[in-house]
Amino acid sequence: MSLTSYEPATPRLHRTELAVPASNPRMIEKASKCAADVVFLDLEDSVAAADKPQARKNVVAALNDLDWGTKTVSVRVNGLDTPYTYRDVIEVLGPCPRLDMLFLPKAGVAADVYALDVLVSQIELEHGRAKRIGFEVMIETALGLCNVEAIAQSSKRLEAMCFGSGDYAASTGARTTTIGGLNPDYGVLAQADAAGQRAYFQADPWHAAQSRIVAACRAYGLRPLDGPYSDFNDAAGFGAATRRAAALGFDGRMVIHPAQIAAANEIFSPASAEVSQAQRIVDALEQAAREGRGAAQLDGRMIDVASIRMAQGILRKAAAIAAQR
Repeated sequence: MSLTSYEPATPRLHRTELAVPASNPRMIEKASKCAADVVFLDLEDSVAAADKPQARKNVVAALNDLDWGTKTVSVRVNGLDTPYTYRDVIEVLGPCPRLDMLFLPKAGVAADVYALDVLVSQIELEHGRAKRIGFEVMIETALGLCNVEAIAQSSKRLEAMCFGSGDYAASTGARTTTIGGLNPDYGVLAQADAAGQRAYFQADPWHAAQSRIVAACRAYGLRPLDGPYSDFNDAAGFGAATRRAAALGFDGRMVIHPAQIAAANEIFSPASAEVSQAQRIVDALEQAAREGRGAAQLDGRMIDVASIRMAQGILRKAAAIAAQR
């Protein structure tokens, strides 16, 4: 039995995932030409109930008529707690061979993903679909976070998990001013200094949930994605939130406006210096292996198997980015 019994997700570059309302054909066409790695056409929150039938038709037309290039294209269906999921799946999946993934919001338990898997498998068999559909899910409720590890193991189709702080805040009763942003009341007051002054340090209210999602994804071979930052005019706040997510281990994030794509792509891309250093690490350890050593020194630091795993991850991501240019 392998020590890593999970199956790694289908490899995809996933630095940015642009949300596009499926009710707006003009925005869909623009999205097909954008620089996001992944685009999801949204049938859920951004589409009014009365507009959902036409939005499904828009998705089918866009997937069959537009040139999406090398992008991964996903469709966010409505949650299983609505009457829309069934029609979303059967009306979009069958006639759209270009579709890569389905995006399930508000995943609460592993059975949610299993239910979608059963439906999709039947449709694939009925239509003789050649390309196997992958799944991504949104963890955006207290129930979903409590079951995140089980959800991560729920289906071999599952590729990615995305954190949704807006609905998560609503689910937990957390106070927030901006989806994905901070709350000035969430912080700590330091002990008094020699002059009796006490500094206040703002903290990140999403860190605990984000860390758990990253750990679940890395444990079971999925791509962790941070959720949206709703104030697209706040470039500084978006940049800071995105750098935190990248430092924590996220592969990428959802973006809700094209203006956010370039910054997120850059932050989630390894810098040229990182790529060069990663290659030096790989070369040094390969040389050590040829000499019968399990570790090596590079620039005065010890490097070992853990070092090469991190370096290989950087090199794989750099290669995937280069392949898209």
